[in-house]
Amino acid sequence: MFKLLKYLKKSTLPILAIIILLVVQSICDLTLPKYTSNIVNVGIQHQGVEKITPDVIRESEMKKLSLFMDDKDYEIVLKNYDLISRGSNLYDKYPILEKENIYVSKNIDKDKIEELNLIFAKPMVILENFQSESDEVKIMENKIISSFPTGALPENPDIFDAFAIMSKEQLKEITSNMNEMLSKLDNSSINQMAVSFVRGEYTKIGINMDKYQTNYIFSTGTKMIGFALISMMATILVTLLASRVAAIFSRKLRSGVFKKVVGFTNKEFDDFSTASLITRCTNDIQQVQTLAVMVLRFVLYAPILGIGAFIKVLNTNSTMSWVIGVAILSILSLVLVLFVIAMPRFRKLQKLVDRINLVAREILTGLPVIRAFSTENHEKERFDKANRELTDVNLFVNKIMTCMMPAMMFIMNAITVLIVWVGASKIENATMQVGDLMAFIQYTMQIIMAFLMISMISIMMPRAQVSAKRIAEVLDTEVLIKDPISPKSFAVNKKGYIEFKNVSFKYPNAEEHVLSNINFIAKPGETTAIIGSTGIGKTTLVNLIPRFFDVAEGEILVDGVDIRNVTQHDLRDKIGYVPQKGILFSGTIESNIKYGVENASNEVMINSAKIAQATEFIEKKEDRYNSSISQGGNNVSGGQKQRLSIARAIAKQPEIYIFDDSFSALDYKTDIVLRKALNEQIKDSTILIVAQRISTVLNADQIIVLDEGKIVGKGTHKELLKSCEVYKQIALSQLSKEELENE
Repeated sequence: MFKLLKYLKKSTLPILAIIILLVVQSICDLTLPKYTSNIVNVGIQHQGVEKITPDVIRESEMKKLSLFMDDKDYEIVLKNYDLISRGSNLYDKYPILEKENIYVSKNIDKDKIEELNLIFAKPMVILENFQSESDEVKIMENKIISSFPTGALPENPDIFDAFAIMSKEQLKEITSNMNEMLSKLDNSSINQMAVSFVRGEYTKIGINMDKYQTNYIFSTGTKMIGFALISMMATILVTLLASRVAAIFSRKLRSGVFKKVVGFTNKEFDDFSTASLITRCTNDIQQVQTLAVMVLRFVLYAPILGIGAFIKVLNTNSTMSWVIGVAILSILSLVLVLFVIAMPRFRKLQKLVDRINLVAREILTGLPVIRAFSTENHEKERFDKANRELTDVNLFVNKIMTCMMPAMMFIMNAITVLIVWVGASKIENATMQVGDLMAFIQYTMQIIMAFLMISMISIMMPRAQVSAKRIAEVLDTEVLIKDPISPKSFAVNKKGYIEFKNVSFKYPNAEEHVLSNINFIAKPGETTAIIGSTGIGKTTLVNLIPRFFDVAEGEILVDGVDIRNVTQHDLRDKIGYVPQKGILFSGTIESNIKYGVENASNEVMINSAKIAQATEFIEKKEDRYNSSISQGGNNVSGGQKQRLSIARAIAKQPEIYIFDDSFSALDYKTDIVLRKALNEQIKDSTILIVAQRISTVLNADQIIVLDEGKIVGKGTHKELLKSCEVYKQIALSQLSKEELENE
């Protein structure tokens, strides 16, 4: 898998942009639960009062609070408040019911607010308790007031009149007792009680708390919508970028695989079947592309989201973090079980895709033979077997995937129930707020979703890994025939010369040589024919010239240079090759004739068709040279296919022509006319003809006779009839003595 990452080098900037956008998305997603918690805790429960430090407070209440602060804390408080007297413009902002001086907070930063919150919290709770008029408080008040002598307190005194004349030691003793009671509560409960005091103070000042609450909820909701929109935009951009990067990645992989395959020799094609190469270039790369999208979209996002949510959970309520451990352990156990079961099937799946492609290709290619032998039922059964095997494995894998999602949803819902169960008791004990419970659930779900995303990828990973390995196998294959590091140029004074020097050849991994000690020279302006019985190595011999194979021993010189010392492109540019089986490409007659030279003129095209004796059937077509050719040339006959293949080679106007039994599908008359035209029109070129018909090679300047991979005869037709028994036997098997004598 990692070997393929080099194809992502040029996508570095988009990938960095994806990471930045994922960070932005995660920040937005992690912020939303906190705002949800604030709407419940602050907006609903606290009527929009979000901090203990009041924005405004009556002078009388500030003095009461000071009774429960030490001098240092009270001094800090006064530094951060301005005392506003009646008649001031700022004073008129607040419709105070009982006209008295007020303290208004200055513009203070977040850190200072947190410091003031700690100072105000317990004094506000103590003051709230004393103002609650509960039975316990009344008993305490009566006890404290009655402890003062008559006349020491004003008429109808309250507890604060008593506190005002108490010594600091006495007040400190009462305060310490209250603080000891408050120490049993957690900060959350203390803050809630303190906020209750602030809310009550705002009401007494005359602030419209309904409007205050509405403004807070609207403001917080607007922020949530803003974060949601940013998250949505980031998600869309990430998806677009990830899809683009993955598409470019797969395009480069397909291009790399195709370029590699184009350079394969027959040896590499033996290692990889055609069906397998097609699967690797399509289905396998599609699997890797899908995984690339998922990795860029989810795998990079999951750890950012999971770690961020875990930190947020700890800040919300660390005592319930064990619930997350249970959730993660449950998910990992499920994924591990599914992974162990599915992994072997994913390995098998791609091989079965190869198999069904192979069977389908063989059946479609060999359909005429299948029909001729009436074996349709047998081939249907063969295809059905391959199809059933692939379907069974696919169904098994899909069942695994189908079970995974409901199992994950069960875990998520079970964890939610567990959180509510544990959180309810904490809310009852006033150690947790409802909003915090909601935020905890959301953060936990985000952590589970992070693991769920990684789990989904881990299920896809095995199949993609198999596909990536198969792609890498093609890309890493060492091609048998390579260009030289320092290529040479062809000699100008030996243009068109082909020389075989002690050439021997055997196929890769074969034990015996197919060709042994081949020596001959083919000169420009001459026709060299190669003849011999079927399977004797004639095609193999001419295929050595364009380096479709490399010689095992000896050397082949073209224009006086060893063909292994020049580039394959330069070598093949000199050759016009017509294979045994005429191969045409989908397009038109014109595109096929001009295939070797796209910028060839129409005059060259028409002349090439005339030499190849193809104008006869081309002129009869309605669109003539613009007539369409189907894939593989299936809409023309074998003879027409061969003539168009010959015209394609002639249009290239090369130095060397290789005709590998290219006249076999032509009738005797067309064969003679075509060869005569060739001798007249391309007489300055070097011509090599592989043939089995004596009539095709009769007029060759040089005939090479092969038998058992060796040259057993070399010369003209008449010379070989006298000197070569093998040639004579071939000739007599095709022509009578009288015909040979006349020839």
